[in-house]
Amino acid sequence: MEQFYDAIDMLKEMIKIPSFSRNEKDVADFLEEQWQKSFRVHRKGNNLWMFAADFDERKPTVLLNSHIDTVKPVAGWTKDPFDPVESDDCLYGLGSNDAGASVVSLYAAFVLLSRKTQPYNLIFLASAEEEISGMNGIESILPELPPITFGVVGEPTDMHPAIAEKGLMVLDCISHGKSGHAARNEGINAISHAIEDIQWFHTYIFPKQSELLGPVKMTVTMIEAGTQHNVVPDICNFTVDIRTNEFYLNEELFNEIKKHVNCDITARSFRLNSSRIDSGHSFIQRAVLMDKQLFGSPTLSDQALLPFPTVKIGPGLSARSHTADEFICFSEIREAIDMYARMLDGLCV
Repeated sequence: MEQFYDAIDMLKEMIKIPSFSRNEKDVADFLEEQWQKSFRVHRKGNNLWMFAADFDERKPTVLLNSHIDTVKPVAGWTKDPFDPVESDDCLYGLGSNDAGASVVSLYAAFVLLSRKTQPYNLIFLASAEEEISGMNGIESILPELPPITFGVVGEPTDMHPAIAEKGLMVLDCISHGKSGHAARNEGINAISHAIEDIQWFHTYIFPKQSELLGPVKMTVTMIEAGTQHNVVPDICNFTVDIRTNEFYLNEELFNEIKKHVNCDITARSFRLNSSRIDSGHSFIQRAVLMDKQLFGSPTLSDQALLPFPTVKIGPGLSARSHTADEFICFSEIREAIDMYARMLDGLCV
């Protein structure tokens, strides 16, 4: 398959180019140069997108998307993360699994699907800043696109469709007290006040639980207080990581939490809501016919920023993401190209 070998060669070149979030220019330059040999490539910042021929505004529009940015390499790599090394069926390198393999597989499928008339318009988008949910990533491109009916988001899921995804809200919390000398019975300890609220975050269960995503999960992940050992602290700061299910909007949860805690709380953002697509969607039904298992994903992706039905599906395993000696299997890319094309060819959306 010509597209398979082209995809592998393209992925190897992507691995060689550092493309950390907000610094994707070099890899975007490379991909733009490659893709414009076959398509008219649109660019905004480090985001690239293209349309299949014969766009017809009377048709629904399908978006294929994955991201070109990576995290920075963690400690523990035994290989050069920017040197694409082959071993048996595997290709090692930073971003190979998350999400370079999805980028090249979706592009290959886009090429194949573009060779015949489809009952929908087709757009391929390689976006930036996904790893940090950045404002200059996919969110900045949506106003440039026509209305989208359905989207495929490429992330490592072993080509099983994630039909639901947990959202994220981060709270910065401040408990207040009154400073005093630790040797005397004076002051009001802000840590003691914080403990009461932290216990609530640890034990409270929101009533609406999801079959796919489970309950809303709240975890206190950072805490800071005090200036020195003999001063009663008047301020205690702590951070709460909240993973939401599809039954609650982030702002709705925020307002509910305020009723239960005494600390001051500030949400860093309400943007990253949970998402879910109906299991009866035509794309999902095709996946089921291919013996793929539907699941809910606990990890965040650009799905959270897309205001239309989407499914997250791609080659590789989520467990390999952000790890030392990250790799993708050649067989996984081959399967992904074939499955994407089969799932989307002639699809009625």
